Amino acid sequence: MSALPELRLKKNEDRRLRAGHAWVYSNEVDTKHTPLKNFTAGQWCHVTNARGKVLGTAYVNPNTLICARLVSRFEKQILSPAELRAKIQQALNLRQQVFSVPCYRLIFAESDALPGLVVDRFHDVLVVQITTAGMDNIQDDIIEALSEVVNPKTILLRNDSATRELEGLERYSKTVLGELPELIELEENNTRFVTSLEHGQKTGWFYDHRLNRQRTQHYVKNKRVLDVFSYVGGWGVEALQAGAKQVTCTDASSFALNLAQQSAALNDREKDFNTLEGDAFEVLKSLAEDKEKYDVVILDPPAFVKRRKDLKEGSLAYRRINRLAMNLVKHEGILVSASCSYHISCEQLQNEIRQASYLADVTCRVLEQGHQGADHPVHPAMKETDYLKSFICHITHGVKKNGR
Repeated sequence: MSALPELRLKKNEDRRLRAGHAWVYSNEVDTKHTPLKNFTAGQWCHVTNARGKVLGTAYVNPNTLICARLVSRFEKQILSPAELRAKIQQALNLRQQVFSVPCYRLIFAESDALPGLVVDRFHDVLVVQITTAGMDNIQDDIIEALSEVVNPKTILLRNDSATRELEGLERYSKTVLGELPELIELEENNTRFVTSLEHGQKTGWFYDHRLNRQRTQHYVKNKRVLDVFSYVGGWGVEALQAGAKQVTCTDASSFALNLAQQSAALNDREKDFNTLEGDAFEVLKSLAEDKEKYDVVILDPPAFVKRRKDLKEGSLAYRRINRLAMNLVKHEGILVSASCSYHISCEQLQNEIRQASYLADVTCRVLEQGHQGADHPVHPAMKETDYLKSFICHITHGVKKNGR
């Protein structure tokens, strides 16, 4: 095999990589010495500093802002099938150490040293998402390595993410091993669920809030709970399993709410479970007009801030939805407020919750702050991998604004 081509960085542009980060941006490349136009999408290279010293092995996409992603800190050839199997085995060992039930995110991209690859496990079914040209080029090796290490019955490729278009890749979804059932069952926090891996959002389930849902269970016994942006009922059905008296899930998708109802029935709590279909903002307004009150209200919205330029508008959306939710929380009740928007920090989200409490004329105290679970490990040099946040808040009424 011939030596890998060089991708040389400009002077002083290697500092972030030397600190452990895994991305190279196109404006950091010394294009006089190593023109990006000379590379093809997914091609392997050695990333070097301005003096030509190798910083690691990466794959390139000359057409994207993140033009290279490091896979190794060593000077070697492309990611071999043996090394790929070793990385997957290492990721599996970690998950097996933490989780007794084989339902978790098995591969979390850069955090597991496999940038552009996400794998979720549902017992003996794997859902694979490949989002970069470099990983797409070794797709067959990935499928073979997963088959050898995990020995699943079924593998579904959910290569339908919009980020693939940025990489110049086709969007599609197909089963590449075994047969995919219409619905699959999973278990989280001693609660059983059904979901659709083929038609659900992203990989069909969101494991990242596992710990936050578990902590919320401590506040729901014998309580009336409202789960907003519920999707397939992760928060709500786990609240039922933890002893909630009654749960209402609201979502814009009738398909998702139907799955939530099936999960409630799977846990023998369907008689205590209700659904409301519609836009969350409008549903909360309607409930307030009807003078509804809940002991616990859970907010787990989609990312309101998908890009940095959306920060102002998205922050206002978080403030608005939290205000509407606080109006529905009983005196001395609980609000769980979460965000999966990387571009809004914990401090910013807490500030929006604070301002919402002022506008709603309630007193809000943060009891707990939540984070993503161990199957979504944070790369300490890549803040991009640290995206999830949640707050469990205590809400009291009756304090006037001018008395604060």
